[in-house]
Amino acid sequence: MVQIQGWTAQGFEPVREAFARNFREYGELGAAFALHVHGRPVVDLWGGDARPEVGGRPAPAVPWAADTAQVLRSVTKGLTATAALHLAQHGHLDLDAPVASYWPEFREHGKGALPVRWLLSHQAGLPALDVPLRLEDVLTWERAAAAVAAQAPAWEPGTAHGYHPYTFGWLVGEVIRRVSGRTVGQYFAEEIARPYGLDLWIGLPAKVAPRVGRLVDLPAPEAAQAGPGGLRVRPKQAVVDAYRDPASLTARAFASVRSVVDLNDPAVQAAEIPGAGGIGTARSVARFYAALIGAVEQPGGEPLPPLFGPELLARAMGPAVSGPDRVLIVNSTFGLGFFRHGPTSPMASPASFGHPGRGGSLGFADPELGLGFGYVTNGMQPGVTGDIRSRTLIRAVRECLPETAGRV
Repeated sequence: MVQIQGWTAQGFEPVREAFARNFREYGELGAAFALHVHGRPVVDLWGGDARPEVGGRPAPAVPWAADTAQVLRSVTKGLTATAALHLAQHGHLDLDAPVASYWPEFREHGKGALPVRWLLSHQAGLPALDVPLRLEDVLTWERAAAAVAAQAPAWEPGTAHGYHPYTFGWLVGEVIRRVSGRTVGQYFAEEIARPYGLDLWIGLPAKVAPRVGRLVDLPAPEAAQAGPGGLRVRPKQAVVDAYRDPASLTARAFASVRSVVDLNDPAVQAAEIPGAGGIGTARSVARFYAALIGAVEQPGGEPLPPLFGPELLARAMGPAVSGPDRVLIVNSTFGLGFFRHGPTSPMASPASFGHPGRGGSLGFADPELGLGFGYVTNGMQPGVTGDIRSRTLIRAVRECLPETAGRV
């Protein structure tokens, strides 16, 4: 039996049981979960094996520790979007201006008028690359940025939306670099992570590498097929077909980076991959999202102010687009860089916004309930927008909140 470490504030004890249930019933290997309510931490839990071996020679167990960090996959997009929005907050970036006004090479293939906000809302039509990136391209920022700038759109920009699994990071990240003179990882570290005390990185410092857990691909557990409350978790056949067809836009989008890029590789973790390669702790993901919507506690000092003002927060949350997603093949709703709560991206309530990571991790904020939610896992189960483990935690959190008790 996995021993659960950490603590919960009074009234949040059921969240600990839900976290433990993920290990007993839903195949969890190693994970952490943290929650802020109205800027105050109320849950901080961790457990399991940080560096499991599956399908190979057994390795000594490495228990998940209080400071274990994990590759976040697409949870990283929320960090990248926030860096761009932070520039806008301070008057350095115009979200309505053409991308090409900051990045002249981007104007190829009729993209000269495409505004920055369409990159953030997945409306640019650039989810896939005609020539997928190789490992050496991923490790060399200029090559990856040049590839996305040279790509012709798959649809007329602004007329539809479709999730950009990898290209989002280089599209938004290069705008940040052109505007600020700093890479997205540098900007995020200096302007957001350090001031707010966050163990979140886009481009991992060498000194942190020993703290990082190992990602492991896992099948979905049999117990997950019914889901909490009878929620259907089996994908629609159209979604299955799209992923299986190598010529589909869906398959091409998720193959924009060749599969030989191993996110457990220290060189890859050190590179800046702002669509999928961020690394951090659940504690910091929760604090990050809490800081987007309100002041957050600071030990021994005055609370730190919100990262966004009311107007920018409203714009970031959106929804900027909603409806059929040309890549995910289901309806999706996006703000500027963030998923909104919905059937395919369940969070705490209709007010929620955030970002899941392929395989299971999830971070989000809920301004109505005052939540900053952070869940990270190394057990990569099938799915792009969350799975039964995060949904189990969300359900337990809602049951513990006086304003939602009895309405879950």
